Amino acid sequence: EHYDGSAWTAGGNMGTGRYHIAGAGTQTAGLAFGGGFPVTNATEHYDGSAWTAGGNMGTGRKNLAGAGTDTAALGFGGYADDLSNATEHYDGSAWTAGGNLGTAEMRMGSAGTQTAGLAFGGFDGANSLNATEHYDGSAWTSGGNMATGRYRLGGAGTDTAGLAFGGRSPTTNATEHYDGSAWTSGGNMATARDKLSGAGTQTAGLGFGGYTFNATNATEEYAGPGITTQTVTSS
Repeated sequence: EHYDGSAWTAGGNMGTGRYHIAGAGTQTAGLAFGGGFPVTNATEHYDGSAWTAGGNMGTGRKNLAGAGTDTAALGFGGYADDLSNATEHYDGSAWTAGGNLGTAEMRMGSAGTQTAGLAFGGFDGANSLNATEHYDGSAWTSGGNMATGRYRLGGAGTDTAGLAFGGRSPTTNATEHYDGSAWTSGGNMATARDKLSGAGTQTAGLGFGGYTFNATNATEEYAGPGITTQTVTSS
């Protein structure tokens, strides 16, 4: 489905139906990869009307995260036979190995690009995580912790202007903003949910779909942290 800022309309069907998938890119240059069931390494490109097959990932997995564009994408984490910390880069036709995440995890939020990526929250098999990691194109390093540990959350924005919203542990409507080093609270979503998707930026975010007690088709738009006042003293 395509969103024009007010309404959704049907687009072209994927070649392979799957869930727990990752994505990257834009409405007219989109990318989908990984997912299940069964677990797959398949990649598909979207041109705004139709999906076509791309290069397979090195490791098939579900519950992974994605960032970047359809010709410079990033796929990381997830689950196949076990939790994964693997990262892969996509150049528009083929995937290659990148630097490993510091923590093997799945169901995390993501933002940014292939050379300035962001991973936050997630699940390590036993705990909801509040950790953040930055990616510079070759290695992951630790960032500031989220106030609320959660997984199956939505993400948007960049590595220095990130947005995290919704998620589970338990199901929440909380929103947090990231400035590249620290997270601060933002405005709550109208509906608490997890397993949702996100797009956009920190000041023009989009959250859609997900799960409350039932699957939901609701969409919410986010306008960002709003105007703040600072006092400047001159002499």
